[in-house]
Amino acid sequence: MSAYRRKSWVEKRDINKDPVVKKLDKDFADMHAGEKMLIATPLIVDNYIRQIQSGHQLSLGQMRKDLAAEYHADVTCPVTSGIFLRIVAEAAWEEYQAGKPIKNITPFWRIIDTRSSAAKKLSFGTDFLLERRKKEKLPPL
Repeated sequence: MSAYRRKSWVEKRDINKDPVVKKLDKDFADMHAGEKMLIATPLIVDNYIRQIQSGHQLSLGQMRKDLAAEYHADVTCPVTSGIFLRIVAEAAWEEYQAGKPIKNITPFWRIIDTRSSAAKKLSFGTDFLLERRKKEKLPPL
């Protein structure tokens, strides 16, 4: 019997997958039938967040708009975007806990609203998020 080992957050983030753009056949969340929807990947989300300069912040909604434009889609899936954002944050935390310098981890605190459901789901709570935002003088999103 083989032992099952749960993937680390870093392994989940670093999965080599291609993004998908598909046409919606029905309305879903804030998207409409006929629109082209991007399903990004955790690495695409990670790369996007790494481009946000220190002392600046962007919203998840802005990221979704930017990625849709970059991948020639009308919209980006809100469900997978939220999931991938959490994967990126948890992976960065995992790396930080393993001793990686703060300047080398993905600065997820520049995009996660401290009051959001995404922030509440973080396994390590919101203290680190709040501390990093305060250090960069970022207001609540």
